[in-house]
Amino acid sequence: MLNLSKPKEFNCLASYVLEMLTTIKVDQLKPFFDRLPADPYLAGNYRFRRLSHFRIADDRLVKLPHRRLFQSKKYNPILGDVIREYEELEDGLIEQDDFQKVIWEFFQFCQLCTNRNEVAVHQIRTTATTDQTGNPAPEGIHRDGVDLVGIFSVYREGIAGGETHLYKDKSSHPAISKILYPGEFLVFRDEQYLHYTSPVSASGSAQGARDVFVFTCPGLFPPEEA
Repeated sequence: MLNLSKPKEFNCLASYVLEMLTTIKVDQLKPFFDRLPADPYLAGNYRFRRLSHFRIADDRLVKLPHRRLFQSKKYNPILGDVIREYEELEDGLIEQDDFQKVIWEFFQFCQLCTNRNEVAVHQIRTTATTDQTGNPAPEGIHRDGVDLVGIFSVYREGIAGGETHLYKDKSSHPAISKILYPGEFLVFRDEQYLHYTSPVSASGSAQGARDVFVFTCPGLFPPEEA
């Protein structure tokens, strides 16, 4: 059961929000990133990923049946028009109170900005070594084609770069440029801002990693499944 709190104040038409979720114990979430499978749709073996979908029913988090991921080339020139399939999030992660708290935090913004009650959760690790940089956003500056997007940082170690930017349009200076540190949560309306995260490189001799949850409301499905 989710701990329902007072609704957020958020201007969906023009605002983004950046907050630090001090009550979330990110150390409880990190071990689940160590077991992420490699993303089979990108070369370089630097990105690892799972995906699940949820809805909020009253004060309960309900996991939805498995669904595939799809974006058109309008939004993703690299993997657009490709139906992608990822393994589901681990049950042990879904049962974590801290994980459920982050979903509820995002869903409160969804309540203000959309009539959808479905949330997609992308669990993503991007790694970097001295021989291989990692690219969190190989599609460049983009939109996702959803109502709302949230990026929650779980872990960041041994890397340089990985700065997240929001843009009103591709020709303008960023409205925000920020490295998201563990516990920080950035939420914005997809229609209002394009977004991008710069590549990460290893800051030392060991492999570095950037772990995030990316939330979208709603999810992104093949046309026959929408």
